Order: sequence, then structure tokens, then C-alpha cells
Amino acid sequence: MSKNNVPFRFDYVGSFLRPDYLKKARADFEKRNITKEELTEIENKAITDLVKKQKELGYKVITDGEFRRATWHLDFMWGFNGVAHKKTEKGVAFHGEPALIDDTWLTGKISVDNHPFVEHYKFIKTFEDENTVAKQTIPAPAQFFQQMIIPANIDATRKFYATDDELITDIANGYKKVINDLYNAGCRNIQFDDCTWGVLVAEGSVIRYGKENNLEDIKEKLLKVNNLAIEGKPEDLVITTHICRGNYHSAYFSSGAYDSVAEPLFGRENVDAYYLEFDDERSGGFEPLKYVSGNKKVVLGLITTKSPKLEDKQTVIERIKEASKYIPLDRLYLSPQCGFASCEIGNKLTEEQQWAKLALVKEIAEEVWK
Repeated sequence: MSKNNVPFRFDYVGSFLRPDYLKKARADFEKRNITKEELTEIENKAITDLVKKQKELGYKVITDGEFRRATWHLDFMWGFNGVAHKKTEKGVAFHGEPALIDDTWLTGKISVDNHPFVEHYKFIKTFEDENTVAKQTIPAPAQFFQQMIIPANIDATRKFYATDDELITDIANGYKKVINDLYNAGCRNIQFDDCTWGVLVAEGSVIRYGKENNLEDIKEKLLKVNNLAIEGKPEDLVITTHICRGNYHSAYFSSGAYDSVAEPLFGRENVDAYYLEFDDERSGGFEPLKYVSGNKKVVLGLITTKSPKLEDKQTVIERIKEASKYIPLDRLYLSPQCGFASCEIGNKLTEEQQWAKLALVKEIAEEVWK
């Protein structure tokens, strides 16, 4: 399919609830009860079944559901040289419960050889047909950068990088290689997942970045690392971004409207489209969309993945109309606000409820964009 079809009128962010047998297999592998080859075979089956359901529902985008990952972002970082991790002792403080994701930090200069996500993509690529495009989701370069400059990690980072600019350069160069390798494997649809802007708009963001950091400087650094990684990409490769406020077991990390980051994010980040959370009042209003520059597209995340309750169809349609005051309707699209399982634990809904959410997204989109 043409790159001009990406994103699609009805779309989704990327991650799906893991079936129980897959969770068990991953736990068995950690305990060394099964081999890596046996785990891969089970992952392949789960992904094959997932893609079949995606197609049966009529979606034009397919993903592997992030079924080979523990988390949406850290597994990607672990594919780079110079990155270490261990089980967390305290977890990350989300609203509702701590997110038990691994501590991850630098042990050397950042570089990348053969990133495992490229092989992951090659498998999902085999399911593409004349009606579908495979999407590869990866954390944004800004997310990698933020991970290494947070107060808990900055001392380790400074052992290898005297300045943020040096760190940004190596992260961007690593991403360029992975993006190029994905492109050579046939990928034309890459999505950056990015919680950094959600942290910046939240109350207490100074504490999360460290009091020595100026938030305006941080904005420019996040923008710089993302744009450097994108720079020089092939013309027929679409790179989009999903802006998130955290998603762990139906809990969220931060709240805040887009207003304070709209100009750099919507005006100057060189992506083709934005997947934006607008599922509740924590995301603010649509007015910041007036900063979206050029012909960039906006995918409205108006359906929540955090709750099994189905949204009222007419209410969602009215919100799309409201957003169209700031972005023409032909540049607007619809999706859930986030993935269904950003981490292996997944959100608090069933697989049946997950598919009902996606069926609603499709139904609404087909009515709005006839």
C-alpha cells in the first residue's frame, strides 16, 4: 500500500493484550524451563493469531502487538551496546501502583550492531498484503535520552558523556542505523512512542528531570534528538509519533494539556503524523492543535484503553467535529489513546473488550469519513 495511506482513518497505537499462554511461556523462559527457540515458536503463534484478528476486523495496519517485549521502551534500549538493566526494587511511581519495570542505565558509550527489533520486524513483514502495512513501534529517541538523564541515572551517564550534546549525537546515530536497517528489511511505517512531552507538561516535571535542568532547554534537547534521528530518512518512509502520559496496568504517569509544548512538538518535530491522547480531561483541549505545521496528520486518541467501558459513539463524533475547528477533517484520524498493553502485564480489560474497542473505532471512523 502507498505510504500516503499511513496513518489510516481507523488506526491503533500498537500493543495488544498478551494471551495467557504467551505470558506463561515468557515466565518459563525466565526460569529456564524452556529454550529461546521454544519461546520464539510460541511468540510466532501468538503473533500469527493476532494478525489474523487484526485483518478480520478490517484494519489496514498490522503489528506484532509488542508480544516479544516486556516493556514498550526498555527492551529496545537493551538492544544497544552500553546499556545495562536489572529488576527494579521499587518500581516507577504511577498513579495507582508502582510500575515494575527494570532499572536501565549506561555502562558505556552507546552504539548498535544488529538490533533484535529488525528481526522482529521481518516476521511481521511476512503478513503484509495488498491491503495492509506492517508498523514497527519503537520508543522515541527523546525517550532514550530522558532515560539516561533522569536524576537516578545522570551520574552513570556522565562517566561516558560529559555533555548532553554528545549523548544526543550517539543516540541519534544509533537510531539512524536501526531505522536504516528496518528500511532495508522493507519497513515503511515506523512509530516513535514518546512519554517525554507528557512528563514536561505535568506538575512536578522539574523534579523528574532534576532541579539543575531548565525545562525550556530540555524541550529543545528532546526536539533535537528526535529530529537528528529522523534527518536523512528515505522519502518513502513514514515516521509518526505517539505522545503518551504513561500506561501501566490501567494506571497513568502524568497529567497535563499540550499547551506548554505545542509549539516545539507540533510545529517543529519533523514527523509525518501525531497519535495524541485525548481520552479524558487529563489531556486538555484541542486548541494546541493549531500549532500543527505543514500537512502533518493528527490521529485523535479518543477511545481509552485503560477501561473496558465502551465510549458513547455520538460523543466521540462530536469531539472529532470540535477538533476539526483547529485541523481540517481530512487531516484527522481516529484511534485508541494508547496501546492495550504497553507492558507485559496489560491493562485491566479482557481481549474481548479490547476488540470491542477497536470495532467501535472502526465504526465511528467509517461514519465520520464516508
